Amino acid sequence: MATTADIRNGLCIKFNHDIYKIVEFLHVKPGKGPAFVRTKLKSLTTGKVLDNTFSAGHKIEDVRVETHKFQFLYAEGDNFHFMHAETYEQITLQKDILDAPDLLKEGENVMVIWNTETDQPLSVDMPASVILEVTYAEPGVKGNTATNATKPAKVETGASVNVPLFINEGDKVKIDTATGAYLERVKE
Repeated sequence: MATTADIRNGLCIKFNHDIYKIVEFLHVKPGKGPAFVRTKLKSLTTGKVLDNTFSAGHKIEDVRVETHKFQFLYAEGDNFHFMHAETYEQITLQKDILDAPDLLKEGENVMVIWNTETDQPLSVDMPASVILEVTYAEPGVKGNTATNATKPAKVETGASVNVPLFINEGDKVKIDTATGAYLERVKE
């Protein structure tokens, strides 16, 4: 058993007969009244995100988890195939367990969170950002880079990302996996 003092990002807890991962938290100590912890929880079974407030000192049941490094091999419909980085054991996960499956490139390394009690995978943590090549983008007009205007572009994984007007086909871009937003152009 843990308390609200043990809450941190990434902690997996049992709550409302489900397993949730803490995405955000904020300890609040108002001038009047007792302290509390405001949290944003993501269900590891359904993917739903909910906001919850725990009073200070509230007991929470944490779940023992392990993280293992896996390499993404290929996708086959809604099944995604991964290989363990050390044992070379292969596993297949459903698309709904992934946070951003459309940004996952073959050969990309991810961290898979395992429930040690049931020996089942709970979720897949993507890297903070990925570098992908633009496969289709409307041509940019010279001198149109002063504004913050964007255009849709397709990347090599098939995802559509809004990029600045100066990005062309063949450019490599860095994309934030949490939001799916363009970060910067990458020169190699």
